[in-house]
Amino acid sequence: MVPLGTPLPAFELADAAGVMHTSTTLMSKHGLLVIFMCNHCPYVVHLADELGLLGVYMDRGLGIVGINSNDVEHYPDDGPEHMPAFSARHGITFPYLSDPMQSVARSFDAACTPDFFLYNKTGTLVYRGQFDDTRPGDVSPVTGTDLRRAMDAVCQGMPVDGKQIPSVGCNIKWKAAPCCGG
Repeated sequence: MVPLGTPLPAFELADAAGVMHTSTTLMSKHGLLVIFMCNHCPYVVHLADELGLLGVYMDRGLGIVGINSNDVEHYPDDGPEHMPAFSARHGITFPYLSDPMQSVARSFDAACTPDFFLYNKTGTLVYRGQFDDTRPGDVSPVTGTDLRRAMDAVCQGMPVDGKQIPSVGCNIKWKAAPCCGG
């Protein structure tokens, strides 16, 4: 896991409509939550409605962005043309961006979907952990307790508990490296 205290990597990505967003413009009064997610992963689908409910934090001064870095050639359901419908279906109001070159996921050292990176107002990583302890197939309600606790602390200008459980999900679907340098 990326160490707490790591600075927010700079990035610039487009949403499905071609509107560009940057790490600077997405940063808000209290900080920025970066969520690596996709449309098809059962772990993301499991908590997608709760992701939509996180939008209330934007009203509290916390920026939120979703980033889809999956290889859409081999996983076409994750293509940018499907991202607006996924957002609408789950009430997601924060920008959902496409990372077709996977460079942003690599700069964050993102590993799975979903993967959560919470930065405070100075752009310092304060949380990289799970949404909550539910998993696909659980009968327990999805609450986002772990992440919400960290988001609440950031919005209140309080320290975030350093004891964090890593995100669990599907591996990011990386593109195959080209052979022989080409």
